[in-house]
Parts: sequence; structure tokens; C-alpha cells
Amino acid sequence: MTVLALNGTDAATRAASVSTSGASGIAYEGVTVAYKGHVVLSDLNLRVEPGEIVAVIGPSGCGKTTALRAVAGFVHPVSGRVKIGDRDITDLAPYARDIGMVVQNYALFPHMRVDENVAFGLKARRASNDIIRARVSECLRMVGMGQYGHRYPRELSGGQQQRIAIARALAIHPRVLLLDEPLSALDAQIRRNMLDELAKLHQALPNLTVLYVTHDQTEALTLADRIAIMREGKLVSYGRSQALYTKPPNRFTAEFLGRANLLPVTVAEGAASK
Repeated sequence: MTVLALNGTDAATRAASVSTSGASGIAYEGVTVAYKGHVVLSDLNLRVEPGEIVAVIGPSGCGKTTALRAVAGFVHPVSGRVKIGDRDITDLAPYARDIGMVVQNYALFPHMRVDENVAFGLKARRASNDIIRARVSECLRMVGMGQYGHRYPRELSGGQQQRIAIARALAIHPRVLLLDEPLSALDAQIRRNMLDELAKLHQALPNLTVLYVTHDQTEALTLADRIAIMREGKLVSYGRSQALYTKPPNRFTAEFLGRANLLPVTVAEGAASK
């Protein structure tokens, strides 16, 4: 899925940029989201630094996808603000947010060739044909799919289709990239390969800020700079991946992130910890 800006000349000018613009972070400031009065995301305060990959994990129904959709503009908070960089995007339409988004089921247009799928956002922004050709070629090469431009999605494997979805999201030079369980539909071997590809992609695009929602702790530990762990609509821990794994701040984090050995202990009166 690509979230598009369709506002004429300004959008075309942005599309003409050859390289990804300066990094922009993401900030949730007291964000609460409710559906029909039922709170699914409660007072979320979280900051993703520019150029960082942050994974959001937690049990089903914990609010992680809702948090992502709040950045995308697909849900509107009942309170709080969402920012990209220093820009408040809370009330902006999805197409005006300068973001790219990739979902688990690829969401490619089946009647379009691969190069047409990647070009879709640029055409909507009214970029010139020369810019579209150059950018499509660049993005396909970036995801290792440079020779597949004239194929149709049905002629590709699942992993290849997901690469095309990522290329399409990157083609519009997004300020941030939102990944909603992008590997969950792939088998184990392809998933591992795609994790490596995503890591290499971020090395090639160090200014790209990535918010990555997943149910897979291994993906989060492998790819993310920091991890946000959610439970029942609330953020329960947030920090560097290694620190959360080795020194979890609470029992839920210890049990959820990897395997935990929890031992009951009694602290003797007057004993000092080192």
C-alpha cells in the first residue's frame, strides 16, 4: 500500500527529488484511540528517532496495529497528537502525510505490471515520465528486482511480491516507512531472507525512519534498534532491543520477549544487592 499526496505542483516537485529527504522521527503525544467508546489505544507516549527502526510487538489485540494506523491516518485519535518531524499530522488526510506503507498481503494491483505498480504513486503525484522511469528503475534495483519490471504480480513468488510492495512504498520518497506485519504471510526461509534484505535496505537508506509492527519477537530483535512492547492498549516497556532482552523492566516483558526463566526468591532482611 502506498499513501499518496495528490496536490499538484508541490507533490510533483517532491517526487522530483533524487534522494530520500532528511530523516524525520515519529512522535505520539498522549494518543488515545477508541472504537464506539471502547478504548483500544490508551495515552500512548512514544518517540521514534529519525533514521531509527522501531518494532512494536505485543499479543493480539494489544493495540500495535492501531498505533501504526494512527500514523497512517486510517484512525483518528480521540485525544493526543501524532507528529512526523516537527509537523503535526493528526488532522491531515492519509495522502498528505508523506508516508509509505507495506502490509502483509502485498496489496499489489494484479492488472498492472511490476513497473506500473512501483510507478503508481509517482504517476498520482504527476511526476514526469523521465523521473518515473529513473525512480522505478532505482527502487527495483534497490530491492533486487531490477529484471522483473515487465512481469505481473501473479508471476512472482510471495517474497518477490513483498519486495515489489516495498519498492512501491519507497518510490515516492516517504518521510517514514510503516510496515504492518510484512513477513507474516511468508514461509520461514523466505522470512529470514527478507529480514536480511530489510536490514540491507536500511543500511542503504539510513535516513529512512521505520515503524515495524510484528507479532514475531525474533523479527523485532533481529531488525529493530528499539522495541515497544504493548499490552491491552498500553505501552508497557520501550527501549534498546538488547537491553529489554537482557534486563527486562517488568515480568510481562521478560515473559513476552524471548524465553524467560522466572525463579521465586526471598530477599533476606538486610541483604544488599550488587
